[in-house]
Amino acid sequence: MGFHVNETQFNTWLTEQCKHYDIYAPKRYAGGNTFSDVDCIRYGKVGSIQEIVFDQKSEYSFKEVLTPISQTLFFFTEDQCKEADPPKKGAIIFLRSCDLHALKRLDDMYLGNGPADYYYQRIRDNIKLVLIGCKHSFESCFCVSMGTNLSENYDMSINAGEGIYELNCKDAGWNQFFLDLGASRNFVVPDQVHENSTVVKIPENLTADVARASIWEQYNKRCINCGRCNFVCPTCTCFTMQDLYYAENAKVGERRRVWASCMVDGFTDVAGGGSYRKKNGERMRFKVLHKVLDYKQRNGYHMCVGCGRCDDVCPEYISFSHCVNKLEDAMKEVTK
Repeated sequence: MGFHVNETQFNTWLTEQCKHYDIYAPKRYAGGNTFSDVDCIRYGKVGSIQEIVFDQKSEYSFKEVLTPISQTLFFFTEDQCKEADPPKKGAIIFLRSCDLHALKRLDDMYLGNGPADYYYQRIRDNIKLVLIGCKHSFESCFCVSMGTNLSENYDMSINAGEGIYELNCKDAGWNQFFLDLGASRNFVVPDQVHENSTVVKIPENLTADVARASIWEQYNKRCINCGRCNFVCPTCTCFTMQDLYYAENAKVGERRRVWASCMVDGFTDVAGGGSYRKKNGERMRFKVLHKVLDYKQRNGYHMCVGCGRCDDVCPEYISFSHCVNKLEDAMKEVTK
């Protein structure tokens, strides 16, 4: 069912939902970027429509809601353990089409890749999704190339206008709420992007043989293994485990799950001092081929959703999309 609502009506809905859900959406953090005089758009709790940023792409993804950067799993003492409490409320997440597709990838990794991850599952079971319509493509986006520009699996969509918001509501309870508010009923289709300025072409003949190509060597010097590309990516899921011991009693503490990155030093270190990928070019090769080759071989679709955040955040101006577009020549090199 579709509605046209004004700011007051939408904020009334938000106020009601805040009783049962934490509302997460892209919001502006003044001076919160790498440089203190630059704002940052990232996910955070909101309580009004005015806080939600619709006209800019969030620099960080929604995945912080489902997989916190640092997440306590349980507390321990000398003779017992206590599971960390789950969030007290469910979550409503405002996200764009590419991120909605990224959620499917997270589900694959945490719920379908072996036994379901308990800590992810208990949060995932209590979320609702609001699709933010995209009126236009942002500079580095290539969602059309990745087939993630269109989405259907949402509870409600929202197109932002000047004081009027167009809603396509699939949730029966929310439908009734807006009807009771006297919202104007209209036919609404989520705004969708059908063309990006950035176009990516993944070779149809791409195989693991491309790992032998020379293109990866350039990243040995260009990449500084900061891991930013992984941390902003909505489909990266790697983490490490840390035991935190309290200063008052070294036998008491907590176990945390903390984000990790395949691009940083030490990620592939193993017992005995070995390391699978010491060079940055090897790490770049692993990341790229995981996103556009082996994941698809297992699941039937690419892991990368074309949000372009990795291109935006890299301090060395390494473009993931440009790297993917070099794979065709790389395949020619290894199949001569």
